[in-house]
Amino acid sequence: LQGGSETVLVVEDNESVREFVRSVLGSNGFTLLEAGGSEEALRLIEKHSEPIHLLLTDVVMPQLSGPELAARLASVHPEARVLYMSGYTDNAIVHHGVLDAGTHFLQKPFGPGALIKKIHEVLEQ
Repeated sequence: LQGGSETVLVVEDNESVREFVRSVLGSNGFTLLEAGGSEEALRLIEKHSEPIHLLLTDVVMPQLSGPELAARLASVHPEARVLYMSGYTDNAIVHHGVLDAGTHFLQKPFGPGALIKKIHEVLEQ
């Protein structure tokens, strides 16, 4: 798959996962904003005046959950699409009411191909 020129905000508290995503997205031409948690992400969202095309965020985080962060992002950057990632299965997350059925979701661990494919799928909708 070809890369993209879109801006992706990655919010993930696990440094090794963030490094992996940074490497994959950077080598595929995406512009990357990254945060280690929701509070840092909120500061980036407020400061970034250009479009944010995609929020790639962990579902379960301290302070704000992924869905809460996505709602805050939508108020400032309504153009942003959202892709959630988690080590929990999508069925477990939907079953516990964390995400709605049909929400864009990528289960950890994932490889570079799966990440790029899913990002393209979300951005093309």
